[in-house]
Amino acid sequence: MKNLFLIVLFINSIVLAQERKAPAYPLVTHDPYFSIWSTSDTLNAVTTRHWTGTEQSLTGAVSVDGKVYSFLGKQERAYTTILPASDEKVLPVSYTSNEPAGDWTAVNFDDSQWKAASGAAGSNPVDANTPWDRKDIWIRRAFNISKQSNGRLFLKIRHDDYATVYLNGRQIYNVQKFVGKYTYVPLGGNGINSLKPGKNILAIHAVNDGGPSFVDAGLATEQEGQDAFKIIPARQKSFELTATQSIYKFTCGTVDLTVAFTSPLLMNNLNLLSRPVSYISTTVNANDGKTHNVKIYFGASTRLATHTPYQQVKAQKYQSAGLSILKAGTVEQPVLKKTGDDVRIDWGYMYVAVPSEYKSVQSVTASGAALKSLVSSSSNTTASLIKGEGLMLNTVIPLGNVNSKVQEQFIMLGYDDLYSVQYFNNNLRPWWNNEGTETMESQLTTAAKEYRSAMQQCTAFDRELYTDAVKSGGETYAKLCVIAYRQAISAHKLVKSKDNEILFLSKENFSNGSIGTVDVTYPSAPLFLLYNPDLLKGMLNGIFHYSESGKWNKDYAAHDLGTYPIANGQTYGGDMPVEESGNMLILTAAIAKAENNAEYAKEHWKTLTTWAEYLSNEGFDPANQLSTDDFAGHLARNANLSVKAIVALGGYGMLADMLGYKDVAVKYTAMAKDMAKRWMVIADAGDHYALTFNDKNTWSQKYNLVWDKVLKLGLFPKEVYNKEVKFYLTKQNQYGLPLDSRKTYTKSDWILWSATLADNRNDFESLIAPVYKYAIETPDRVPLSDWHETKDAKRQNFTARSVVGAFYIKMLEDKLK
Repeated sequence: MKNLFLIVLFINSIVLAQERKAPAYPLVTHDPYFSIWSTSDTLNAVTTRHWTGTEQSLTGAVSVDGKVYSFLGKQERAYTTILPASDEKVLPVSYTSNEPAGDWTAVNFDDSQWKAASGAAGSNPVDANTPWDRKDIWIRRAFNISKQSNGRLFLKIRHDDYATVYLNGRQIYNVQKFVGKYTYVPLGGNGINSLKPGKNILAIHAVNDGGPSFVDAGLATEQEGQDAFKIIPARQKSFELTATQSIYKFTCGTVDLTVAFTSPLLMNNLNLLSRPVSYISTTVNANDGKTHNVKIYFGASTRLATHTPYQQVKAQKYQSAGLSILKAGTVEQPVLKKTGDDVRIDWGYMYVAVPSEYKSVQSVTASGAALKSLVSSSSNTTASLIKGEGLMLNTVIPLGNVNSKVQEQFIMLGYDDLYSVQYFNNNLRPWWNNEGTETMESQLTTAAKEYRSAMQQCTAFDRELYTDAVKSGGETYAKLCVIAYRQAISAHKLVKSKDNEILFLSKENFSNGSIGTVDVTYPSAPLFLLYNPDLLKGMLNGIFHYSESGKWNKDYAAHDLGTYPIANGQTYGGDMPVEESGNMLILTAAIAKAENNAEYAKEHWKTLTTWAEYLSNEGFDPANQLSTDDFAGHLARNANLSVKAIVALGGYGMLADMLGYKDVAVKYTAMAKDMAKRWMVIADAGDHYALTFNDKNTWSQKYNLVWDKVLKLGLFPKEVYNKEVKFYLTKQNQYGLPLDSRKTYTKSDWILWSATLADNRNDFESLIAPVYKYAIETPDRVPLSDWHETKDAKRQNFTARSVVGAFYIKMLEDKLK
């Protein structure tokens, strides 16, 4: 029996370890800047992070009769700098790209012939002052300390790709892999014993194995007093992920706790959708039939409002309209000054608010002292305004005596970015404050009043979405749709142009940081067509304006509007003529199909006609150019890109027919059907259709065909879909169907589209099942990457992109039936 008991325990531990529902879990998700995630299946096991991977700490704890249980986040550690890295302060370095002779790591080594520079070394001058364009670099940093440190010593380091570090001649670090974020590595006696009063040398050898280069390092000690009292991890009992909520249940000794993170992203209410306020709800009750004294603690790091941890912030607390509020933002306030991909917002203000009736105790402290407010019996004496680095906004809600009756309370976390984007040289406020007459306090007050209603709406919507998704594609499909929902929406920002046009602008997260990219809009569209086509119009309006204003004067569509958050015109290094023109025509046709009228197309008919004429000449047999899968490189005679042009021309013919332009409709519909017939001949490779017209030994996913089916254009016979699907089923790997025959990586958005070509549920589910397997088994605990390797489930850089809205294509097809 004992052995059986151990076996059962072992099996149970495996089951629990496999209860992953997503690669990472959305907690607070509103836009590309206000986006906080948990990267563990257990909420209190890790520090919460921005989608870029940078720590943005949210912490939560419960005091039960004086015992403290943590339920949210891993407590943020505080450090005292000995030698600053360049994200804190740029200091001199000596470096060489030629392998040095002698003991170059020693304190007394003569490096006078080395080059002098400063700060981090790397290939990008934006974050590296020391140029590094060779494979190897050797760096020496000299620094002085007045006395030996007694605290635990840490190496703070970030490198791309490999790094070996020495302190006063002794090796303290050797990691032969990419480390993309600054990491604190404990050095133990090997490090602290190497440090000495007077002159010290930190020496680094770094190797770039290809692509961008970067290396930077510093030294720090951990601040004392952070473990002044015992914190017990609450035991997580369950987790539920829905479209708008992440719900955790815990046991905290003699008390049960449920905590729900709700971002009410309901697309039928744009005022609610745009309101940058998330709810963190808690319910508490005793589980032993007794009464216990309970307090709830919530902490939010001011890193939510900074790009780097070392920016000076100012924080304050005050009362407003029945709310107790904490507010913080940078002292500098560089509004709309930073562009790029791996960037956090450092302008505007974060807010933590609770109803005043809770009689909460709020304070602003250093991060290391945050939880002391939960156990301290002293009154709150924090000044109303405080400045510093890395502060924590603390709220303690005293619940008093708690018995078996459930008590519910909520905290609101909000962000006012003041100005959201620059759109053709006009700084635009967020949608909720388009006129500049609203305040964040009024938004928080409204959110508090609407709390109960918002929660009920979210619960009802989540239930309806899941039911509809199961009906369309089964349980696995529904789970993928749930994973995609908040990620897809919160990769956009909702604003209005000065001409009062809706703009719903995406950020191309961890691909190149572009804003309003057409071939990112294209895959994401099904979600928004399903729930609110006006949002898709908001994605297309900027591209139409770009052409119709004369700012873009080419006879095909632009790729993007700039680099987020600046949308003053395309910044991408090349064009995608067939790709983007096809996308714009297809999506405009899809809007007409969803709305059952072509009025939106009528507004832009001249521009659409220009693009259709371009595709009629250049689309059928594309020249050597990029498609949306630009990471795969240029490709001539791309059969799938040809499909896009054909379907786009068919869509244009459909629009012309809806608008009563009968001659145009006949011409372009006939043209598209003729192209489809010719395509079937020159792309035919026997049991499938080729990747390129000129090489029948290749294959690719023909995901662009899906719009012929969804829009019911009737260009390609059903046999084309069936042939492709049958072939795809023979090419799948463990984690999905490869994109094409060139590589084994894939795009999950395209797999969902290719699967939708199937004419039966079994084939559809067979193609999407490996995608879900990837989502719950990938080793990369980040918001879902749409580009991954089908053999080992590793992501290929892209993170948290809006393109997962593509997953809703099957539901959209069913709706349009």
